[in-house]
Amino acid sequence: MRTINKAAEMQDAVNREKSVGKTVGLVPTMGFLHQGHLSLVRESLKRADVTVVSIFVNPTQFGPKEDFKDYPRDIKRDAEILEKEGIDYLFFPGNEEMYPEEYKTYVEVHDLQDKLCGRSRPGHFRGVCTVVLKLFNIIEPDFAYFGQKDAQQAIILNRMAQDLNLKVKVEALPIVREEDGLALSSRNTYLSQEERRAALVLSKSLDEARQMVENGERNAGRVMNRMREMIDQERLARIDYVEIVDAKNLDPVNIIEKEALAALAVFVGKVRLIDNTILRMKE
Repeated sequence: MRTINKAAEMQDAVNREKSVGKTVGLVPTMGFLHQGHLSLVRESLKRADVTVVSIFVNPTQFGPKEDFKDYPRDIKRDAEILEKEGIDYLFFPGNEEMYPEEYKTYVEVHDLQDKLCGRSRPGHFRGVCTVVLKLFNIIEPDFAYFGQKDAQQAIILNRMAQDLNLKVKVEALPIVREEDGLALSSRNTYLSQEERRAALVLSKSLDEARQMVENGERNAGRVMNRMREMIDQERLARIDYVEIVDAKNLDPVNIIEKEALAALAVFVGKVRLIDNTILRMKE
C-alpha cells in the first residue's frame, strides 16, 4: 500500500495504472474505519484492478455547530487496517490540499439536496458533492462505492455523476449492522452504554415499518405514525425526521405502491444518527 498526500501525485499514480489498462475503484471515507467501510473496500478489491481509499474529514460538509473538530480520527489505525486489507493506495490529503487559499468553487444538486438530511443540515450536501467531485477528478475511478446507510448521499452523488457526464459508476452497498441491528457508524463511538442501548430504537422502528408493509399496509402515514410512536417511547431519543419517500427522487409517498425508502434521523442524547430501509410489498 502506498500513502499519498498530494493531489498531483495521486493523479500521476492513477494515470500510470490506467495507461496499462487497469480499472480503478474508489472508496471515499472520512476515516475511523469500521466494518461498513471495509465492506466497500472488499467490493472494490473484487471488482477493480486497483483500489484507492481516501480519508479526508471534509470541513465543508459540517455546519458551524456540528462535530468537525471532535469527529473521531485515527489515521495510524486506519492505515494499518487498510494495509491488511490489501488496498493499493491510501489518499490522505490535508485541508490545504483540497481547499487551497482563495478556493471559490462548489457543487450543488438542487432539489435532492434540500430534502431529508438537507433540511436539518443546510449546506451539507453542497460540501459532500464538492469534495466527492474533486476526488473523482483527481482519481478518475471507474467505480466508486458508498454505503446505503447514507442513502440520500448515494442518490445525490449518482445524480451528480449522471448530470455532469462523469464516467464513474456510483454504487451503494447494503448497510452493515451490529448483531443487535444498530447500523455501523463512526459516530456510534460518541454513545454512552445507555445511549447505545437506546439507539436500537432506530433499527427496531424500521423493522416494524418493513413488517407492516410486507403484511399489506400501504398507507405511508400509518407506517410513519407507528415508527414515531416507537421512537417517542424511548426517553433518550428525539426525532429529527421520520419519512417515507420515493427511493429514486426522495419525494414524499402517501400510498406505498412500489419500492419506497423509509428514512429517519434521530438524536440519541446529543448524537444524531441516521438509518433507513427499503420498503417493498410482498409479491
